[in-house]
Amino acid sequence: MKTIKVAELFAGVGGFRIGLENTENKIFDITWANQWEPSRKVQHAFDCYNRNFTTGEHSNVDIAEVSDEEMKNTNVDMIVGGFPCQDYSVARSLNGELGMRGKKGVLFWEIVRFIQNTRPKYLLLENVDRLLKSPSKQRGRDFGVMLSTLNELGYDVEWRVINAAEYGNAQKRRRVFIFGYLNNSNYAKSIKNISNKEVVLKSGLFASGFPVLEELYKDRENEVQLGHDTVNISDHFSFNFHTSGIIRDGHIYTAHTIPIEETPKTLGDILENNVSEEYFLSEEKIEKFKYLRGPKKLKRTSATGHEYQYSEGGMSPYDDINKPARTMLTSESSVNRSSHFIKDGDNYRTLTPIEAERLNGFPDNWTEGMPNKMRYFCMGNALVIPLVTRIGNEIERIEQEHSDDSIQLNLF
Repeated sequence: MKTIKVAELFAGVGGFRIGLENTENKIFDITWANQWEPSRKVQHAFDCYNRNFTTGEHSNVDIAEVSDEEMKNTNVDMIVGGFPCQDYSVARSLNGELGMRGKKGVLFWEIVRFIQNTRPKYLLLENVDRLLKSPSKQRGRDFGVMLSTLNELGYDVEWRVINAAEYGNAQKRRRVFIFGYLNNSNYAKSIKNISNKEVVLKSGLFASGFPVLEELYKDRENEVQLGHDTVNISDHFSFNFHTSGIIRDGHIYTAHTIPIEETPKTLGDILENNVSEEYFLSEEKIEKFKYLRGPKKLKRTSATGHEYQYSEGGMSPYDDINKPARTMLTSESSVNRSSHFIKDGDNYRTLTPIEAERLNGFPDNWTEGMPNKMRYFCMGNALVIPLVTRIGNEIERIEQEHSDDSIQLNLF
């Protein structure tokens, strides 16, 4: 198989890259990567990326400042990236030409600009699963705008919300993965006459790499035809997207699929032995954790002076190491309800930075060298690497079965 050259956007500490470099046939070559953390003097994530990877060009500037010319010169076949979930409303430019622009600073539109300048064969994007439902006042609009835009650029798109623990990993982490491919590719042609439902359940990339049952959860499925006016979609579109789906020729099919679950790793599987005393908690912090995890009924007052009762259900006294870990957040380093609270022998402690790395499938001490608070922050933002590797293996299979040099403009 030929090498696929990859541009990694919003690269963080390199989760996409590690995942793609771990595939069976190792055909992915990350030739250009961009990572920029706004409002930070020290670029910890970029420094980590730059230290761990020695090949390819590594860009540490605001992606909006990367010129169209530089994007064109990256000469890539695939774009990957996990990008923030923001407001994807759009409006026409004053002259009405092309004119579909997101709000200032919305990074999805930089992905669109990269696509326009490079015309890659594949797209692989990742986001939080609430993207499918946002914004709350116009459910599904943001994802609809994204799908419409990618479809208009010439890409068919499959997506799947994947819980890492359901496919053998040690963390309950739900993320939506979005796979786009040129609609004139041999892969697109090979499934052209297969129904959208069958692609989602049996024949598509996610169906192959992450099998699901043929039955749907509570028979939930939905479909709709999108128009070509992205501004109109932004203003009026509302739709109930489910966990899996596809868009082709503007037609969306989506279904609530049921994963064929695999035996997961557990929190206990990734814990270190002989943990340093610095991660064990004082009596004061232990009591704080117990309070935060317990049930509560509190009287609160709103900004307008209205009094109301705030209630919160209780959690387990500490995290069960015989089950997968809960979703790790960027606040993991602090004493809060969402941080992991571990009973280690007769004492209690938090996760170590290495354990946080292991929950996402990173090598031990990948983020070494930055402050511990930033190590947890980076892992709270990261993806689960083995999921990327599985997706990469499926792309390699597609390449092997449906190679089409005539549209692989930049392959070696």
